[in-house]
Amino acid sequence: MSTEIRGLNEECGIFGIWNHPSAAQITYYGLHSLQHRGQEGAGIVSTDGVTLKGHRNLGLLADVFKHGELDELVGKSAIGHVRYATAGGKSLSNVQPFLFHFQNSSLALAHNGNLINAQTLRHELEEEGAIFQTSSDTEVLAHLLKRSQTGSFVEDLKVALNKVQGGFAYMLLTENELIAALDPNGFRPLSIGKIGDSYVIASETCAFDTVGAEFVRDVEPGELIIIDDDGLHIEKFTENVKHSICSMEYIYFARPDSNIAGINVHSARKRMGKRLAQEAFVEADVVTGVPDSSISAAIGYAEETGIPYELGLIKNRYVARTFIAPSQELREQGVKMKLSAVRGVVEGKRVVMIDDSIVRGTTSRRIVQLLRDAGAAEVHVRIASPPLAFPCFYGIDIQTRGELIAANYSVDEICRIIGADSLTYLSEDGLVEAVGKPYPDEPYGGLCMAYFNGDYPTELFDYEKEYLASLEAESR
Repeated sequence: MSTEIRGLNEECGIFGIWNHPSAAQITYYGLHSLQHRGQEGAGIVSTDGVTLKGHRNLGLLADVFKHGELDELVGKSAIGHVRYATAGGKSLSNVQPFLFHFQNSSLALAHNGNLINAQTLRHELEEEGAIFQTSSDTEVLAHLLKRSQTGSFVEDLKVALNKVQGGFAYMLLTENELIAALDPNGFRPLSIGKIGDSYVIASETCAFDTVGAEFVRDVEPGELIIIDDDGLHIEKFTENVKHSICSMEYIYFARPDSNIAGINVHSARKRMGKRLAQEAFVEADVVTGVPDSSISAAIGYAEETGIPYELGLIKNRYVARTFIAPSQELREQGVKMKLSAVRGVVEGKRVVMIDDSIVRGTTSRRIVQLLRDAGAAEVHVRIASPPLAFPCFYGIDIQTRGELIAANYSVDEICRIIGADSLTYLSEDGLVEAVGKPYPDEPYGGLCMAYFNGDYPTELFDYEKEYLASLEAESR
């Protein structure tokens, strides 16, 4: 088993706006509502129609723009990015949006997701003379774009988009247009909104509520959204599409007030909790959820069982998400800083602890211990998703099975490892039904379930197949 231990890390968040006098400021507020998707770095690029200007740095959005940098980003259009490193190192050079200056034009580029053929493309491009400035897979698209010679920027982009594979939501800004593109499986959420005559695009609809935008429509897989002074134009770069929305968006990543494919995230999580109660009822005195992403499911479990929901765990709002801590020791210390058990709620009680997932088991073990230290008589753990047992190649930072406890131990063994009195996961069918099958005629209702069952919705590359085969051999 691999000794490498990594977490269930955020993806990234992107936001863009066209034709607004306070474009950079609106982008800042839009990104602020997407901060949960990435806390390592942030950046904004704006244009006044003549030049593109940007600022980016490591850290939280408020820290990156705390010295008046927004005032320098003038213009009516802008794009922005908050980052978690799913590919590429944690350095300033990899913070987006990337800004490229060419002989007669400029281009800003932001990306949410992960390319499964980035290594192959990068090698081919370097063989042709390309010089990369970053270790991020995002830069690959810019090189492909400049190598296409159709004579049309949009057509060049279509050619480039048909060469990259994997999970991607791209946002591009030039002097003349704002462009967004979504991969043929629609792994990452992406939506269009409007503020008066201004169009906005964001990773999650919660950003629209923050900036006062009205939802227009979701970006569909394989679509190219082009916004310029003439309005909104929708084209396709491929017809070969299949909806495979990342199920972890509904389970963990997205904010509860966001809607994905017309389904409210809070409502979906609440249904997960209700279905979990039907599949895994246990006699108990209180139900509590691990803040924040598990609260909706805990409420659903409590409503379905009639067991009272209580705030048995309190989150310290001034501590970042524990999964982002760079070392195992810091992660473990982070759990203590992040959560406290409420003795007055759990002492002497049989507690059902609802969580959205178990990745390594470290966090679950420490939370169970927190509840026991606060006097809980029993701790029954219920997980509102199936066991995470397979790596993700599309934008979630789970790329080795060795770091996934469910890939290496049975449910009974995990129960003992985390110190719970009982442990049950939501079934795969239960998850699909609870989310609500946004695309009922497609596999798993239009969801990607590969993390749970290894059924990847795209063709994998040789090195990925070899990796999965080696894992299967190890398990035998």
